[in-house]
Formats: sequence, structure tokens, C-alpha cells
Amino acid sequence: MLEQLLIFTRGGLILWTCNHFTNALKGSPIDTLIRSCLLEERSGAASFTYDAPGASYCLKWTFHNDLGLVFVAVYQRILHLLYVDDLLAAVKREFSGLYQPQKTEYRDFDEIFRQLQIEAEARAENLKKTNPLPAVAPQRKQQNGTWQGEGKNAGTEKKSDGDGDGKKGRRIENGGFVVAKNNSNANLKSSGNGSVNIGKENESANIGAFDVNRLQKLKGKGGNGNGNGKKKEAVVAAKAEPKKVVKKNRVWDDSPPQTKLDFTDHLDGEGDGDKKVDFLAKEQGESMMDKEEVLSSDSEVEDDDDDDTGKDSKPEAKKKGWFSSMFQSIAGKANLEKSDLEPALKALKDRLMTKNVAEEIAEKLCESVAASLEGKKLGSFTRISSTVHTAMEDALVRILTPRRSIDILRDVHTAKEQRKPYVVVFVGVNGVGKSTNLAKVAYWLLQHNTSVMMAACDTFRSGAVEQLRTHARRLQIPIFEKGYEKDPAVVAKEAIQEASRNGSDVVLVDTAGRMQDNEPLMRALSKLINLNNPDLVLFVGEALVGNDAVDQLSKFNQKLADLSTSPTPRLIDGILLTKFDTIDDKVGAALSMVYVSGAPVMFVGCGQSYTDLKKLNVKSIVKTLLK
Repeated sequence: MLEQLLIFTRGGLILWTCNHFTNALKGSPIDTLIRSCLLEERSGAASFTYDAPGASYCLKWTFHNDLGLVFVAVYQRILHLLYVDDLLAAVKREFSGLYQPQKTEYRDFDEIFRQLQIEAEARAENLKKTNPLPAVAPQRKQQNGTWQGEGKNAGTEKKSDGDGDGKKGRRIENGGFVVAKNNSNANLKSSGNGSVNIGKENESANIGAFDVNRLQKLKGKGGNGNGNGKKKEAVVAAKAEPKKVVKKNRVWDDSPPQTKLDFTDHLDGEGDGDKKVDFLAKEQGESMMDKEEVLSSDSEVEDDDDDDTGKDSKPEAKKKGWFSSMFQSIAGKANLEKSDLEPALKALKDRLMTKNVAEEIAEKLCESVAASLEGKKLGSFTRISSTVHTAMEDALVRILTPRRSIDILRDVHTAKEQRKPYVVVFVGVNGVGKSTNLAKVAYWLLQHNTSVMMAACDTFRSGAVEQLRTHARRLQIPIFEKGYEKDPAVVAKEAIQEASRNGSDVVLVDTAGRMQDNEPLMRALSKLINLNNPDLVLFVGEALVGNDAVDQLSKFNQKLADLSTSPTPRLIDGILLTKFDTIDDKVGAALSMVYVSGAPVMFVGCGQSYTDLKKLNVKSIVKTLLK
């Protein structure tokens, strides 16, 4: 039976709840549904599962978009109630007739709901009786050269008389070949004498497998037939052999090289530390994190959709007059249906996928927008395509806008007052630029008079420590390292202790790149995070990826949750997108990553210099996605 049924407005005002349910809900399933599904543009899903200690609930919902109402039903997940969708539709239909914007209590709806529930349960029971679940047909058996079976086609099957002339029969003998109907469950063999033998029962698993005898015959023909096979193999081998290219050795003599080979900035031992930092700042310039990006005026987005229900928007439409009132009385009463929205949503989905948005994410977004618009009245002089475009734009802005503010500089000062370092851990897959962008973040923090220390916890990849050491020397900041083949979690812990002794404000922890399916390395990462409890876990990902972004982030979060020993595991807090300058308008990876993880994009890497680090401009991204 149902556990709860709730009706509330989009503003959060509860209008009616069922009072005859005696069991109180465990946890807060409806609050979690609103926070994790409805507000995150996932309302296009069929249901939502909420797991609480001692109970597991399934939630289903529907909207009345014209009135701004939400109907939510909660029931035990194990019950599999078949009448919930029907009941929600009936409740929506009846309650919308009683709804008044000024009214806040609907006690007279209790009796109506009881009647609707009884009718919905009765319809579900009748449906079970009239349409029972189909039984699984047993495997067909061969008896006397005929097909025997039960189920749907049992009455139409006829036995063959043995002369190979069965009409609609299970076999027709024709020179050793078989023309059979519904023969997917049999292994047919030709005897070569005009008759057909049907294979033994339970051999259906062999269908689609290679015929080994046939392959061996073909191999024999190719290898022994007049030497043709050997000749062909010799020709292929001759073509496959590449020509060997001999590398010319460099001749080293006493003459100076023609080109400059040493590009190192020799800063060691030249003046004091302030002059070194000033020299570096003068060479690199100000970080783009502190520069405000100026956007051009928003241009109108043209839509090529042919599906319109009204005329194009015109300035004259804003004027109130008898013509406007008459047209609004005609076009303004049309309620949007799902079939009306499908062409515009299909065009938007294709557009998002061309911008490198994962297909799964684009489909869920379109379903959510359709759920928010279905049943809504179309305004006068308004095209369906423009209405869908506006709804999608609002949805994208809500997704990309951070749910909580993460101000690193403010958090650093708060940790400094508590006399402890602010720890940031950089994680991600191989080759995305973790070490390079860690150095960019360090350069940005240095410009805000923050003392930074690097921790070389990538003890797996060859050359990782030397790479970080080079960045530390150029930035003139300390680095904590223990070499290779050490436990990264222990190295990070000792680095944090060293930063506390030296008075460093921030510790930037570099970790080894790892694929999301690498169990040993993911276990080591989980240990590092659980042991040191960092203030911020940044996932470094490429802006070039599309569908793979969903797999990377979801599996990273899943592994961190599964391998954690804490009841409240630490997951990814923020995202750093790299190589953003190489993608042109293919900015969909940012949307895919934020949608999957719920973590905001905190930094965007857009070049090779230390200054090439900036914030994500939400309006610019949304404009590019829908352009």
C-alpha cells in the first residue's frame, strides 16, 4: 500500500496530504526528491529511490505545469505497486478541478482520494486477471522429424508426413537444404541424401558459433591448393615488411650549437626572494582568475524548427488591443502536449550533442524540460521552439550555477586563523594535466600573499617528482618529496605535518593519474583521502572528453564511496577543466561533469602559462551550448 501522497506548489506550500496512512516515513524521502531530483533537472526520470535505515522507498511524481502543482506518491520499493501512475493521474485530474490559488486547505479532498484509490486498485487487479504474465515457452523438442512446442504457435504447427512436403511445416527437404520457420532454437544439419536431421535438444546455445569443420576445410583449400595460399602469404609478407630507416648520429664537436638548447631561467642565487618573485610575476603577468571576462551583448538565437503554433514575436504584440486580446483568447488557451514539444526537443538534443554533451545527459535534460512544460499554456505570439529554448536555457543555468559557494581564499584565511594548513588534493585520470594546473593554482595563490607548499605524492609515474620539482623551483615555493615507491597517503600526511611546522598556509597534493577502473590505485587514493581528510578534493578532467566524462566522474565518486571506511565518505568537491582553449565551441564536457557529480567547475585551464587559469563563466557556456 501507499506510504504517503503529497500535493504541494512549486513554491513549497503543502496543500494536501493523506491523513489515513498510519506509518510514519523513515528519513526524509520527499525532501531528498526535491533537492536531488526536481531541483537538479532530473524530473524526467520515471521514479526515484530513497534508501533509509530500515526502509527503502520508491517515489513517483507528476506535475500540473499550468497551475504549478506537484503530486508525489511514496511507497515501499519491495511492493511494486502497479496502480500508482494511474492513481496520480486521477488525483491530478480531480484536484486541479478543486484548486483555487487563494485556498490553502482541502480537507474535503480526503473522501475523494479514498474513492480514487479504491478504483485504481480495482483496475490494477482486473488488469492482472485479464493480462497475466506470459509463461516462458519450453524449448522445442524434435520428435519423428517434426517440431513440437507449446504456447502461442502450438495450435498452428502441423506434423510433417515424412515426405518433405509439409505446408507451413517445420521443415522442407530440398536437396539437403532446409527452409524452416521459427528455427532459432534448433541446430539443423544436412545429411547429404535429401533428408534433414534436426539437432539434438538443448543445442540452441551453439547457434551463432563458428563451424570449426568448415573453417578447417577452408584452411586446407587455401594452404594446399596448388600452392596459391603460400604465394599469397609470401606477397602479403613482402608488402608488410617496412623499410628500415637508419637514424643519423649527431656529431658532437667543440663548435657551439646552432640553436639554443638551454631554456632554463637561472634564478638560483641571484638576489633575494622578493626580487625572484617580482621577476616571475613580471614575466608571467596577472592570473586570469582575477580578471573579469567581458561578454558581448546577448544575440538572439535563431531557431530553424518548422514546428510553430503561432507567428514570430513582434514588437506590436506587446501593445494591448482588441486584436491582441482576441489572438490571446485563441492561441493562449492551447495546452502544450508532449507531441508538440518533441520536434523542438529533438533539435535541442542534437545541438547539445554536437557541443560534446554526453548523449545520456542531453536526453535526461530534454526529458526534464518536457516534464516542466507539458500541460502549460502557450502564451500569445509565442513559438513552441522559443518556449522550449527559454526553458532549456533556465535549466542549464540552474545546473551550472554552484549549489554552494566555495571561496578558496576565504577558506584559506579561516584555516590560517585555526593554525592549520588548507589542504587541496588533485585527482584524475592519466595525462589530463594535474601537475601543470596544480602549478597554476599555486601561482594564483602566491599573487594573493599566500604561502604555498607542494606535496609530491605521485610516487608511481616516472618523472613525476622531477616535474613538480621544476615547477616548485620556478615558483620559488617549497616542495615535500619522498621519492618513488612510497605510500602516497603517508607522504601526504608527513607533508601536512611539515607545513604545520613551517607555517605554510596551503598544501597542494599531487597524486598519480589513474583510470577509473584501476582497483589498486583507486584504493590507494581512497586511503589518502580518508587518512588526511583534505579540505578540498579537485577532480582534474579534460574538456575534450564527451561521454567518457560521465563514466570517469561517476566511477571516481562510486569508488571513493565504496572504499571509504567512514560512514560519511568524502567525494569530489570541485572540478578543474583543462585544455579549454583547444575545444572551440565544444564546451559540453563542463555540463556533463557538473550534471553527474553535482560539483561545480572551480577552475578552467586555458593555456600553457601559469596565468592561464580562469573561472567558468556560466552565461558564456550556456550561450555557447545553445548557439
